Amino acid sequence: MEFGEAVPFMESEHSAVVTTIGRSGGAQATIVRAGPLEGRMVFVVRGDTAKRRNLERNANCTVLVVQPDWRKFATVEGQAEVRGPENTEPEELRLLLRAVFAAAGGSHSDWDEYDRVMRDEGRVAVLVTPGRVYGRV
Repeated sequence: MEFGEAVPFMESEHSAVVTTIGRSGGAQATIVRAGPLEGRMVFVVRGDTAKRRNLERNANCTVLVVQPDWRKFATVEGQAEVRGPENTEPEELRLLLRAVFAAAGGSHSDWDEYDRVMRDEGRVAVLVTPGRVYGRV
């Protein structure tokens, strides 16, 4: 399956499980809201989490997007790029976090409040470049 074939499904379903490689070499899985954006799978994470540390140590990850009944799914394996205040200009990061949130099915009634929370919590955007895509959509 090509990434583009899975995009319509991933634009409508945003519940996902992200699996990263932990410090010990084992898998570390967590739930996120994710979506496709400009040819990549994207999601937002809080600043100091195992997920972020794992991705900064080893960019390999898997994003499994599922329907609530688990009957259809799309899996994206690839390399993650973590974009945060350390490597992204403030205005660019602010807009990127908004775009990622929207791609993951989010909306907000007060974007200034959203921006403040993202900044205060040290949130970062994760962009996964697909290497392999498979599933049942």
